[in-house]
Parts: sequence; C-alpha cells; structure tokens
Amino acid sequence: MSTIHDQAMNYVYQQVLQRLLGFFSRAERTALQLLIQRLVAAAGGMDNIGHFKVLVNQSGSRDSCYTLALLRAAQLSIAGRAPATFQLRVATLRWNGERPAALQNMHRSYSALFLYDDPRVELLMVDHCEVLPFDHRAPISEAGRESSRINLMLVGHCRNWIETLELWDDAYLATADYYGQIARWNNGVDAMVSTESTASQQHFLDGLNRAVQRVGLAGPLPDGAGFDMLFALLDGLGNDFYRGFNIEEERAQWRPEGQFETCRRAHFIDINDMIVGGPEERWPLLGDFLEFDADDLTLYPCDEPFADPLVSAHLRGLHAQFIEGRTYQAGVSDYLEARLVRMRKESVPEPVCEQLLASLGNVQPSDPLHAAESYLLKSFDLNEVQLTCLLFAPFIDAGAGLERFLRNCHPGMLVAMPDLHRAMQGLQAPEQVLKWMTDVSGLPTVLIERLYAMGPVQISAVRESASRDGCQSGTGTVPAVERSTES
Repeated sequence: MSTIHDQAMNYVYQQVLQRLLGFFSRAERTALQLLIQRLVAAAGGMDNIGHFKVLVNQSGSRDSCYTLALLRAAQLSIAGRAPATFQLRVATLRWNGERPAALQNMHRSYSALFLYDDPRVELLMVDHCEVLPFDHRAPISEAGRESSRINLMLVGHCRNWIETLELWDDAYLATADYYGQIARWNNGVDAMVSTESTASQQHFLDGLNRAVQRVGLAGPLPDGAGFDMLFALLDGLGNDFYRGFNIEEERAQWRPEGQFETCRRAHFIDINDMIVGGPEERWPLLGDFLEFDADDLTLYPCDEPFADPLVSAHLRGLHAQFIEGRTYQAGVSDYLEARLVRMRKESVPEPVCEQLLASLGNVQPSDPLHAAESYLLKSFDLNEVQLTCLLFAPFIDAGAGLERFLRNCHPGMLVAMPDLHRAMQGLQAPEQVLKWMTDVSGLPTVLIERLYAMGPVQISAVRESASRDGCQSGTGTVPAVERSTES
C-alpha cells in the first residue's frame, strides 16, 4: 500500500514539475540547471544530496514566491533523475506588520507546488520565539503582538530626538534573530538560499547594523560584510537580541526548548545571479500557477523589506512638522519626490508611479494620511500621540529630550517635570503622572525607567547607503553607536 501511494505521489509531483516548467522561459530552464548544479556541489555531490537541507525564507512577496517555485522545480527535477533529492525548509516570521494577503499568497503557493504533506518539505512559521507548523488561518498570538509592539517602540526610543525615526529598526533585529534560530532548529539546515539582490542584502545589513547599535547589542558590524557572513555575524551577537531591555526572568525562550543546535552549520547560497528576465515576465507563473494576488505594496519596488509607502510618507511628514518646523505636507512631498525618482530609475511602469502620486500628491498640511494612521493603530496599537512621543524620544539619556517634547506637544505638563523625572527613576510620583507617562508613550513605567537609565546613543560607521533614497522614512544621513548604560 505504501509503495502504491509513493508511486501515485511521485506521479503527482512530476505533473507539478511539468506544469511548472511550462511557465519557464528557455533562459529560466537554463538557470534552473545551473541552480541544480550549484546545490549538488554545495551538498558535496549527488551521493549526498538526499541529506542536504535547504532553508528558504517566505514572506508572501512576489520575489519570495518566485524563489520558492524555482527551488521546488530544482527539488523535483533532481527527484526525477536520482534516488533522492534535497530537503526543503520553508519558514516565515509572523509579525504585527504582516498583511493577510501575504499569508494567502503563501498558502496558495504551497498548495500549487504540492508542498503540504510532502515529507521532503517542512512548512514552518515562527511566532513569539516558537517554531510552529505553518497555518495561514492562525492569527499572530497575543503574546507575539504585544512583544512586537513593545519592541518596536523600545528600539525606536533609542535615539537622539534630532535623528530621523527609523520605525522598523526592530524588524531588522527580529528578522536576524529568526534567521539564526530557524537555521538551528530540529537538527538545523545546511544552507540558506536567497535571491536577494546585492543592494537588498546591503540594505538589510545596514539596517541591522544600525539596530544592534541602538540597543547596545554590539558596535558597528564589519564594513563590507555580505550575506555570506550573515550566520557568523549572528553567532557573534548571541542568543538574546533584547537583553539590554529585559532582566533574565523576562526574556522569551525559544521553543520547543531543547530542539535548537548549539553549533550552527548553515552557510549562505546566493542565487540572485540565476534570476533572469524582468518581473513582468514572471506574472503568468505567479498569477496563473501560484495564484499570487498583487496588492499595492507589490507594485512599489524598494530594498526596504518592511516599509509601507504610506507609513513612510506619514513619518516623514510628522518629522517635518514636529522636528524641522516645516509643514506636514512638505515632508510628504520630500518622500514622494525621492520615491518617484527611485521608481523611475528602475523603470517602474508609469501607471504605477501615477498611482503613488495620486495617493500622496494631494496631501494637505492639516490632513495626515489616515490610511497610515489606521495601519499603525490596527497593527501595532500605536496611536498618533504615542507616535509623536516616539519622534521626540524624550526618555533616554536621563530624559535629555523631555523638556523639548513637553514644550512642543504637552506644554501643560511642564510644571510636572520634577515629578516626571522622579517617576522615570522609579521613585514615588503622583498616580496621575504615572498614568500620563503610560498613556502618552504606550509603554509600561518599568520600561520607561530602563530607557531613562540608558546613556546616549550615537550611531557610528553605518554605511550611508542606508539612507540613500526614499525607501527610508527620512532622508538625512544616519550617523553609527556609542552607548553607555547607567545602572
């Protein structure tokens, strides 16, 4: 019975492969053969390919779905000509900014490629430091939502008020932590495969460089490091990326406990050079076979993996209004201009550029982007008052920016400054002051106290490419981190 079942499934898998290859151009088929050769060489030959496990990250984006299809074609092609093929670990990180459309894209891709129930494939998701089977219907856990919200704000507060708020710095930390842990789980993997461009890899490492310095995790990462050094960099950062904020008993433990290898053996395989043709040539495969559903974010190319264009524009508008003393509209216009230049430089179709222009081109000085506000409130429970507080970062370095924040946004609380400083030191203070602090910041008082005790953050040696275009929330150069922490 088992033999009959295996034969039937092998027939199904070969049918999937033939249909998949039918969407490949001649150049893509050639690239597929080169990919197979590269994987076999990395495994140490065809005799070892059955014991070789490959990790691929899945975000539900257009490029990640295409990468998965390419790897599946390689896996099934080898299976059709050899006794065994490589194993595939497909994993995704659940986080608050995730959109339902992305999860649906993943599910439809997995179904079309017959990944479910294939014993050679692991479909996983990570939610709040726990490795789980992938389930597109499962919402992110409440603990995961709260942890993501808190970490986003904590990392955002670790900066000088004049420095542009990079709202997604925590996402770099969370993603790097996830890469390191998912590569060690359940006997680990041999390689992580990615089609990220050199520019995208550099952008991620720049963001990670900035983020690890913000939280006092490390000094500047080695200049010129690429993804070929990713796992070595992660090993050097340790197992708890948030240890500067949390005491031992508060730290989240990776689960299932006891299933993570101490020594990671994974290395990185870059297959970006095997991506041929333009994005528009892949739409038949994506749309007709994988049933990929494109939303607006799919249309706006950017090396920044986390940014929503409307949120980035909104943050730039708020920075112009509150920090630079200009109008909200002027900041949005700055962002729009830089983004359009980038999109046109990359030959994005003009109708797509016009769509972004229509979304941002008529913003009024007193009328913020409500779609961005709604997204931040729904996804991160971050309201406008708390976001403005984040812009000023008033708590860090013994409340160095507190008076400036109060004068600009809450002048009525200036008389309570002595009480606020006492409260941030963990000393006795009126209940109304404590409530005001938590309402305005969105943070519990114990975490405000820890921010208050942290010394100034000065980023140094961050490559300037991190702020080179409108994909960032701001446009200024980002300084690299000296951090002193007061006990």
